[in-house]
Amino acid sequence: MSKEIFVFEINQKSFNQTVLLNSHKIPVFVEFMGAWSGPCMIMDGLFSGLAKEFAEQFIFAKVDIDEQPELRKTYNIESVPTLMVFKEGKLVRTEGGELKEYEARNMLKDFGVFHVADLMREQAREKHLTGDTPTAIIQLTEAIKADPSNTRVAMDMVQIFIDIGELEQANGLFARLPEATRASEEGKALNGQLTLATYAAKTDNVEILQSRLATNPNDFDARFDLAIRQITQYQYFDAIDNLFYIQKQESKYKEGAAKEMLITISNILSSTNNELAQEIRRKLASLLAG
Repeated sequence: MSKEIFVFEINQKSFNQTVLLNSHKIPVFVEFMGAWSGPCMIMDGLFSGLAKEFAEQFIFAKVDIDEQPELRKTYNIESVPTLMVFKEGKLVRTEGGELKEYEARNMLKDFGVFHVADLMREQAREKHLTGDTPTAIIQLTEAIKADPSNTRVAMDMVQIFIDIGELEQANGLFARLPEATRASEEGKALNGQLTLATYAAKTDNVEILQSRLATNPNDFDARFDLAIRQITQYQYFDAIDNLFYIQKQESKYKEGAAKEMLITISNILSSTNNELAQEIRRKLASLLAG
């Protein structure tokens, strides 16, 4: 028997029953939204999808502020989207603005809504970051067994394969992911890393590239290849500096390769370090405008 999906449109009359009373049983996430707002509709789709994924574990309630001015006034809604969480009949958390998927999942986790496999993913990530990659791979393998449909586990495994230079395995596993996963923001970022790692493997090593630059700072081939190497080693600031150097000195290098690579880095970073991603875009826009 399939579980019920709790997604409701709320008005002044139904708010008490659907939100406040039900919040004594399971957490209720209320989005104050406007049908005219793109970010609101994105949030609607995101949380509706999560309500389906975590059926019967939380309620997603939507309040149209234009149709429900009383509720807008009661909860002092000044901008949309605004997400409020109710528990035990009380408002316990408020988040303003559009949330990314990982932020929404972290928020759900704070209220006990999560997959066990995702906890195993976090443990594996910690092991990998502290250098115990073999244990991380074992934990991810167990997570896949526990939840074969959880594509985020498989994406983590692709990331580890990239990090340890097993690019054939990384490419093979990535190719087997569902098309929708590969086309997602996270999937595109992962594919970008795969492409760069594959390119980097064909370049000179870092020591040779640095030696070439010491002899000739305007060896743009060496500087570009070094930037690629630095990206694959997560040395983003150094890579960005090298790419902006090329863009300033020779903007037409390889038909604008430095500009395209800066855009690629900003896309890779958008889900993990959006502040740096936005700074790259601002600096690049200013340079191009000048």
